[in-house]
Formats: sequence, C-alpha cells, structure tokens
Amino acid sequence: MNNLQTHMKNYLEHCKNQKRLDGKTLKAYRIDLNQFQAAVPLSDISDITPEILEDFIAGLHRIYKPRTVKRKIASLRALFHYCEYKEIIIQNPFYKIQVKFREPVVLPKTIPLHTVESFLSAMYKYHARAKTHYQRKNTLRDIAVVELLFATGMRISELCSLKREDVNLFDKNILIYGKGSKERKIQIGNDDVIHILEKYQHAFSDDIKNCGYFFASQNGCRLSEQAVRRAINKYTGIASIEIHITPHMFRHTFATSLLEADVDIRYIQEMLGHSSINITEIYTHVAMSKQRDILSTKHPRKNFHF
Repeated sequence: MNNLQTHMKNYLEHCKNQKRLDGKTLKAYRIDLNQFQAAVPLSDISDITPEILEDFIAGLHRIYKPRTVKRKIASLRALFHYCEYKEIIIQNPFYKIQVKFREPVVLPKTIPLHTVESFLSAMYKYHARAKTHYQRKNTLRDIAVVELLFATGMRISELCSLKREDVNLFDKNILIYGKGSKERKIQIGNDDVIHILEKYQHAFSDDIKNCGYFFASQNGCRLSEQAVRRAINKYTGIASIEIHITPHMFRHTFATSLLEADVDIRYIQEMLGHSSINITEIYTHVAMSKQRDILSTKHPRKNFHF
C-alpha cells in the first residue's frame, strides 16, 4: 500500500470513528478518493501539486454534472485538510487553486395534489378488494408507508430506519434520525393517518417485534428502500398515473404544499430536517400556484378599466 492509499485509509477511519459519518457518506467518500488515486500516477501525497488537482478537476467537469463534481471536490478537499491538520503535508495544494462554478438550479419535482389523492384512493380500493390475507396485509403496510411519507415529509431512508420505539401513535409523533444522526420530532396531524398506522401496527405486531423496526417485510426483516420504490411503481400503474413517482417526491410535495399554505419557511426547514434555510428555500421556486393566486388577485392591474 503506497503513501497516498495509506493516508486515504486513515482518513476514512477518522471519518468513521471520530466524525461518526454514516455508511452512505463514507461510501461516497471512498468512491471519490479511490477515483482520484486511480487517476493520479503518484504514490506520495506530498508530490501532489495545484496543477495536478486542476487537471483532475477539469477531467471531472468533462464527465459529471456540476453537483457531482462539487461533491467529489469536497471529498478531496477534506482529505487534504485532514493531512494538513495531521502535519502529513506542509502546504495544502487547494490553497493555491480557485474552484468556482455555477451549479444550475434543479427544481424539485412535486406530485399534483389531485394525483396524490388518486394514488391513495387506488391503494385503499386495492386493499378493500384484496382476495388473500397476504395481499391484504401487504397493501395495508404499503398504504401506511405512503401516508407517512406524505404526512411528515420524511426521507425514505429515515422511514425505513424507524425503530418501533420511535413511533408514538398515542401522542401522535415520530422521532426521526436524519442526516448526521440529527434528531427531530414531527407530529402527525391527521387522524386518518394515525388510524391506518394503528391498523398496520396491529397487523404486523409480530414482524415489528422480531426485527425491531417499525416497517417490516413479511419475512420479519426491515422493509428496504427498494421495496418501497417497487410498491410505489406498482400502485402508480394500478392508478393509471402517467408521471413517474418516487418516494422523495412526496417529501417535495409536502414542503411545497405547506409553503403554498403560508406556513413559515423556518417551520418547514425544521420539519424537513434541513441544516440550512438555504436548502429549504429551493421550494420557494416551485410554489407557482401561490404566486399565480397573488398576481391574479393582488396586482393593481386588475383595477384598470378602459
């Protein structure tokens, strides 16, 4: 193992044990750093110059979208910052280069509310017509999953990671562990959602007890994110909905709907578990129905008469 590989390995251990980063973040860091190591024909990290970094970054821009390049640069910058802190290198080569590029704004995709209603309606009808106990039980769980995604705006990873003790249906709240193991508690404000969660909890009580997670598969394991995506695709077809619906779109729809209902953006930030208000502000770009309502009813031009 060469010098660079050793420092990469030590840095990733530092991220795991000291910074307590989650598995997905560590995996992304490992991929990014391995890509750099494979592209740079040097074994000593001290030999890496600003020019080498600039050439590598230019190559990234030719292959990836700006957001991906930004992440890969951040991974690499963090490695060199760590090596500087540990006095492995004397001079951080990133201090000699400027990395600036405009990242295009990609607006979050939302689901029209009438489509959400049609989607849920199709699920409930499918459940009512279920011919077997297996089908009825699985559909009940799928309904509970979608209702909770839409009711709370939580990420699919957060939903699948819910432990049974994180869900308090008596007090109507959910304890969520978000990115960076940050905790937040969110209230469920709809009694119909509480009712379906109670039905699900009763039907899957043994499965929940066996695996320790609130959402379980019928073989007693934690429900996977892939299983949720497959279920959503299944009911999209059953409801004859033409748009492609993903679990994250329920989160976007939750946020946009609250913003259009004049909920303060800082409350929405807290409910979504965003570390910065800047992240939440992306939803101000998609609240077009509210903008249309304001401009059609409040703009002074409507009072002009010729």
